[in-house]
Amino acid sequence: MKMKKIYMNLHLFGTSIFDMVTAPDQAAYWAAQEQYRTPYLGEELFPADKQLGTEIKWAKGQSGAPKFLKPAGLDTPAIPRGRKEFDQVLTKLGFFKESLYVDEDLRQKLNLVMASGNSIMIDTIMNKIFNDNNTLVEGAAVTREIMRMQLLFGGTATIEGNGTSYELDYGFDEAHKGNAKVAWSDAKATPIEDLEDAMDKIELDTGERPTRAVMNAQTFNQLKKIEEIKHSLTPVGREQAFVSKENILNYISTELGLTVAIYNKVYENEEGNSTRFVPDNKVALLPASTLGYTAFATTPEESDLMSGNSTNAQVAVVDTGVTITTMRKADPVQVETKVTQFSLPTFENIDKVFVLDTVAKP
Repeated sequence: MKMKKIYMNLHLFGTSIFDMVTAPDQAAYWAAQEQYRTPYLGEELFPADKQLGTEIKWAKGQSGAPKFLKPAGLDTPAIPRGRKEFDQVLTKLGFFKESLYVDEDLRQKLNLVMASGNSIMIDTIMNKIFNDNNTLVEGAAVTREIMRMQLLFGGTATIEGNGTSYELDYGFDEAHKGNAKVAWSDAKATPIEDLEDAMDKIELDTGERPTRAVMNAQTFNQLKKIEEIKHSLTPVGREQAFVSKENILNYISTELGLTVAIYNKVYENEEGNSTRFVPDNKVALLPASTLGYTAFATTPEESDLMSGNSTNAQVAVVDTGVTITTMRKADPVQVETKVTQFSLPTFENIDKVFVLDTVAKP
């Protein structure tokens, strides 16, 4: 999205920086860029849901195989059936906040190019400002995905930074975690049997068979070297050769009715290192339904500043519950862009997930 589309109606020279960097314009810029962004997997598995208040309450343990209706004689009273117990999980939503400034030095550079009338240079500097601010909105999305994937692959999540730590433990059923009989790094591994055993366990416990699997590329690539798979995909009478990703995906789908997502997105951790959202040597088996929701609540900025009562702040909301706020600073003269969110995932279908470790137990 080019800046001239935003500023085409502004007489830029002499325009206040406070009029050039605004929350509504930043939200429009994010929306324009977002259409080219590949969605995070967690956005599908845990769709967004906005609520009132900062506490989330959700139920787990309601799943189970259907139970038969007991016989009874005519003209006899019905025998009461006890309701299946379930756990209520009550959690406060996490609050996340960071900001960036357009400082006096950057403003002076902008003054120079505005005085020159060079629209290309003006667009370049304004694009830098808006792109930098977009990293805050993207950071909010990354935080949500870290929590969703950590919960998916273990039932716990930890987010730390700025002297604050959020720790979640949703009580993953330990019986729904297991190891491969033979490590998938071994050519003699039996991954189809490992996956089928895990699917059988979930179906036995919950009455619903997993239909999807999630793993990263490192884990998936191990399958290409396993003799069982290579033999199954090699025509009779031919030497075993390299098998393609597509052939393996089709084979797993045919054998198990399982659709595999190879999710290899990365993020930068606190130490500045690239980290995969999905850990190595792990496979999560999922039901066809959504796993939970990404809950949002109204931020303080949306509650108290969006009405327009403040002359120093402008507010816009993107991605269901992420608030962009631009604020004027008089000394030093700055524009601060702040991004905030109240958000945590729920995990109603946690009991229908199995996590397979492809490393065999010692």
